Amino acid sequence: MRSVFVFPAGERAETVASLDQHLPQQRDPWTLDGSLYIDIDDEDTGYLFSDWEPDDVAVLDAAVGHHPGWAVQIDISGRIDGTAELHQLVALLLERGGVAVDDYSAHPWTLQEIESGTVIDGLRFFDFRTYHALHGKH
Repeated sequence: MRSVFVFPAGERAETVASLDQHLPQQRDPWTLDGSLYIDIDDEDTGYLFSDWEPDDVAVLDAAVGHHPGWAVQIDISGRIDGTAELHQLVALLLERGGVAVDDYSAHPWTLQEIESGTVIDGLRFFDFRTYHALHGKH
């Protein structure tokens, strides 16, 4: 599994309503095409930030402008590439602003950076192939 955390601008209830609308007849957790598993993770009742480095949390806090207490966690099955599906879902979640963080960099990605293919430290958003090539992983 590969994971992406999305920190949408706006209220949690708005994000849940948007997920309910676009993924009907499901409810927390949601699935997309049986390969993307979507859940709301909460710092108070869940495990959000439990395995994050403090410096990575500080970078996120600075990018968002405050310390977010919840996020949309998207787990992508290793059985598929998942890039196109993930980009579509992240675009929906970030249409009003916010950032996303993937497993491969500590950079908080804006929708503009994701859609334009911006390269930060040699990687694009959710660039698992380049990451694995750079780090000698298969």
